[in-house]
Amino acid sequence: MALRVVVGMSGGVDSAVAAALLKEQGYDVIGVTLNLSPKLDGEEAWERDDSCCGLSATEDARRVADRLGIPHYVLNFRDIFADKVIQNFLDEYRQGRTPNPCVRCNDHIKFGTVLLKAQALDADLVATGHYARAHRDPETGRAILRKAVDLRKDQSYVLYVLTQEELQRTIFPLGEMTKDETREIARKMRLPVANKPESQEICFVSQKNYGDFLLKLAPDIAQPGPIVNLDGRVLGEHRGVAFYTIGQRRHLGINTSEPLFVVDLDAASRTIVVGPESALFDTVIWADEANLVCVPSLAEPRLVRARIRYHMNEAEAWIQQDDDGRLQVRFCDPQRAITPGQAVVGYDEDVVVAGGTISSTSRTRAREAKVLAVPSA
Repeated sequence: MALRVVVGMSGGVDSAVAAALLKEQGYDVIGVTLNLSPKLDGEEAWERDDSCCGLSATEDARRVADRLGIPHYVLNFRDIFADKVIQNFLDEYRQGRTPNPCVRCNDHIKFGTVLLKAQALDADLVATGHYARAHRDPETGRAILRKAVDLRKDQSYVLYVLTQEELQRTIFPLGEMTKDETREIARKMRLPVANKPESQEICFVSQKNYGDFLLKLAPDIAQPGPIVNLDGRVLGEHRGVAFYTIGQRRHLGINTSEPLFVVDLDAASRTIVVGPESALFDTVIWADEANLVCVPSLAEPRLVRARIRYHMNEAEAWIQQDDDGRLQVRFCDPQRAITPGQAVVGYDEDVVVAGGTISSTSRTRAREAKVLAVPSA
């Protein structure tokens, strides 16, 4: 009897080809599409044509399923998505952090919750169109997450949150392929999404202006405060820390003789700190919500190559898990614009060692220590 696999179908070419390949390999394939996006003042965010979870995406997924002759279901995850992803998105911006909702969605929705639904469908496995590779280490028995063969499309950075149980029950059919090969397979199989462009925006933001989206869902987020330099001198006023990010230079509304960048965001005092580009560099990161992937523990420092953003080059660093469970990452060379709320992921060649959500840096901890040192009135 063939193994049953539930394939997350977003309506794009990648998930379509993933489903097609698995059926060709003899799996009993069931396609599912997730209805995630919220209703905003009468406007359905999923009506956007470029949304990976939009109404048109659902129709495209259904057309692909019909073409492949597989069952297809639409699962309503709107409430849990709003609670676990969108609310977190708002809360993070309130705290002056810049979240990565794709990581959060993979953690709470696309794998964790979908695996539970797969069990209800008597499925053994879940598959997606992500570009990554997963296999079991024969020596340790642990599930290993590796980069995709096509490094231009590799998505292991946003998949580091997958647990051992999730990885052991997940298939990535495109991990050994390039994007061009995926397109070619879609054309040969005459899949209706073969030439569909990729979605680039966050699926639940109904407009490309994040500020408007934040204001629509959380108008309280617009709380003005001072813009100060590194010496604490007030240079201007901002409209809310949620509308700025570490490393930002443009649209600060201040006139200075030298270029200034956002180097710190203090949500508690509603203060934005600006400084020269040299002030953007830092060496040490602490990360919450740590997930160890290829190793059971990191009690001792381990040399890795770490990434602090999706599209960036990795840099050599020492990674270790503190007694409180946080990851501590010490880069050998200073890194520019480390941003709380983003993910830091450490690699051993192409294998994911561990990752977590950046909570602080040596710069932000120095600021917090300075605040605590000020005597109360």
